[in-house]
Amino acid sequence: MAAVSSLAFLSLLIFLFCIHARIVAASSDYGYKTYIVYVSESVKPPVNTSHHDWYSSILQSLSPLSTDLDTYYSYSLVCPAEPLSTVLPYQSPSNVYYDLPKTKLLYSYEHAIHGFAARLSASQAEELRHQPGILSVIPDSISQLQTTRSLQFLGLADSWGIWPNTNYGEDIIIGILDSGIRPDHPSFSDAGLSPVPSSWRGGCETALDFPSGSCNRKLIGARAYYGGYEENMRRSLEEMGESKSPTDYDGHGTHTASTAAGSVVSSAGFYAYATGEAKGVAIKARIAAYKVCWRGGCFDSDILAALNQAISDGVHVLSLSLGRSPAMPYDEDPIAIAAFHAAERGILTSASAGNSGPSYRTAVNIAPWILSVGASTIDREFPTDVVLGDGSILQGVSLYYGKPLLNALLPLVYASGAGSRFCHQGELVPSMVTGKIVVCDVGGDTGGVAKGYAVHLAGGVGMILANTEEQVEGLKSEAHLIPATMVGVTNGNIIKNYVRSQLAPTAIIIFRGTVVWITPSAPRVGVFSSRGPNVITQEILKPDVIAPGVNILAAWSKFANPSGFDGNIDQRRVDFNIISGTSMACPHVSGIAALLRKARPYWSPAAIKSAIMTTAYNVDNNGRNIVDLATGVASTPFAHGSGHVDPNKALNPGLVYDMGTSDYVQFLCSIGYTQSRIAVFVSNPESCRPGMTPGDVNYPSFSVVFSRQRTVVTHTRRVRKVESTAAAVYNVTGIAPEFVEVKVTPDKLTFDQYSDTLTYQVTFTSAAIETIGDTTSTFGYLEWIDGQQHIVRSPIAVLWNRDSWVDAM
Repeated sequence: MAAVSSLAFLSLLIFLFCIHARIVAASSDYGYKTYIVYVSESVKPPVNTSHHDWYSSILQSLSPLSTDLDTYYSYSLVCPAEPLSTVLPYQSPSNVYYDLPKTKLLYSYEHAIHGFAARLSASQAEELRHQPGILSVIPDSISQLQTTRSLQFLGLADSWGIWPNTNYGEDIIIGILDSGIRPDHPSFSDAGLSPVPSSWRGGCETALDFPSGSCNRKLIGARAYYGGYEENMRRSLEEMGESKSPTDYDGHGTHTASTAAGSVVSSAGFYAYATGEAKGVAIKARIAAYKVCWRGGCFDSDILAALNQAISDGVHVLSLSLGRSPAMPYDEDPIAIAAFHAAERGILTSASAGNSGPSYRTAVNIAPWILSVGASTIDREFPTDVVLGDGSILQGVSLYYGKPLLNALLPLVYASGAGSRFCHQGELVPSMVTGKIVVCDVGGDTGGVAKGYAVHLAGGVGMILANTEEQVEGLKSEAHLIPATMVGVTNGNIIKNYVRSQLAPTAIIIFRGTVVWITPSAPRVGVFSSRGPNVITQEILKPDVIAPGVNILAAWSKFANPSGFDGNIDQRRVDFNIISGTSMACPHVSGIAALLRKARPYWSPAAIKSAIMTTAYNVDNNGRNIVDLATGVASTPFAHGSGHVDPNKALNPGLVYDMGTSDYVQFLCSIGYTQSRIAVFVSNPESCRPGMTPGDVNYPSFSVVFSRQRTVVTHTRRVRKVESTAAAVYNVTGIAPEFVEVKVTPDKLTFDQYSDTLTYQVTFTSAAIETIGDTTSTFGYLEWIDGQQHIVRSPIAVLWNRDSWVDAM
């Protein structure tokens, strides 16, 4: 008996030791992760022949990983049933002592930033921060992936405007950072294209699913970046069931690439929806695809590696339909830092503003050298009619394609009284939903297609997906598996009230197909589109513009279903898909930027951005102010920025607000960045000029911030005449924001053959706090008009710092 007790006691000790060893392993420096290290190029030792050698020597100089080797070794001896690989994912089972993971250099960067990405322990990262020449050490973090009719809606035409004047963007190279690309899609056919531009310096990786010959004269380059992803996931791609190739298994990257620069494809469409000719904005531009996004997301180290390569490869425009919320300080945001270096080399970065609307202060990619794009609707919808038993007809939207419901009223039930208002799978009561149309609420961490499938499993025959107050009237057309539609909060409440008021409520869903030029006006700002004010620098208005991003048709991957739902259930495959997001808006603007780069090859990225912003419009196709779907009333610059893009007008904007590296450095100075923080962006930062404020950066829009100390604000701007040889006179006009007096000096700009750049100042004066009341923001605009064809428009957003005002009372 005693022997048994002793054995049991020993087993307990071993068990407790194994738990202790696991805790030590998890909590020690062995819990390494990936860091991005920014270095000062000026301190590179002459002895190092390359940056890669230099970075390797830096890592070799670090102290060893501080680990309890005796604990690990003992663990391997007494805990054989629990493989040490569960604690130390990279060790070899044959020798735990000598196969512990080492510090590892993942990427070296020379173009996007100066620095490298490496696997480090926390103590090593801290040690690096104190070494000479190390500017910053930041943990790797993750971002997420944020058209037939849209091109007509943009006014693009073969007979006039920007397309024929730029030969459709021929030979301009757009770098797409996304989830990869489907190379065999007809949208990437190179028929009729000239040879690959001689300026291209990139390459095309091959794999079993991306064979030799996948690249051509349209898709001129393709690469995959996964080092940071594998390190952070602590597994190889193969272990996660993913392929080390540029192939797109998600669909998102194929969609964005074809939107920006897809070739012409006739007879495109999503089943019977949105049929017609599909093509990209810059039809003859070339595509370089950089796969940085995987099932688990997109890691900064991989994004930086791709940006570094794209800059070296010779792209002209970078398109990033990805981002991370909330926005980070510029010197901690790898995308902002890399985009700065891209701008130095004449490359414009277009990026999605995010899908966290309608909440304010949610816009991302908000550095002033990035073109941030919000999402709007076009004049095409996929409507349904929900006909209730009392004769009411309420509109919804759907992309359901299959056997319709019987043309007769069916029983209707609200899922709140049938087990789960969000229609979670397994929670609906079959006896209460069988044979019925079920009303489900949006939300509950379940997508619309999944809710429909849950209804189907419980015996329901159809679904009405109803928005709640959070989603208001923003509708998302989805490729449902059962007859289903989505309705806004108003119609949803009408339907629910009808169900509650009837003993035997009934309804039918009628699918109307594709409808163009219908009564909701367009464009309207998408509910999901992220909003300003700029959370980092309020004096920079973001987003910059809006573009088509709701229900956009574009190419799709043959490896992905159209719904994003469980692939074992939804086994449909399509060549084109219809999806929504600022991810869809971004490549529209990337394509426009490519067209402008072709037309104006000597313009800076800032000049291209200015042309797009100052020619944007603010009225819909009914001549009324653009509506915000989140509020149902006129949108504001916090939602639409300068307005909706107009590519044809951007070709000849009249005046541009230009900027270069020096302007951006002085902007960083104005927001309080020290020389060491600025050194992340430029190797030898110039001295900060005194007296400059963030509002003085030569931005094409105005964002004015009043506080108790500042009730009078002056912003300085300079404009350059596009046609430098022609004389011109521009007069100022506009509408002042409410409670603000606006004075422009001078109020006339006279250009002659000797002066193509002029400066003006705008002084904003706030009314007294007693007059303002509870107002926190107002809006207006300023226009320079030459009396001919040019209207150079800048929105004005005014913010009152309420806390400062309250302190003054």
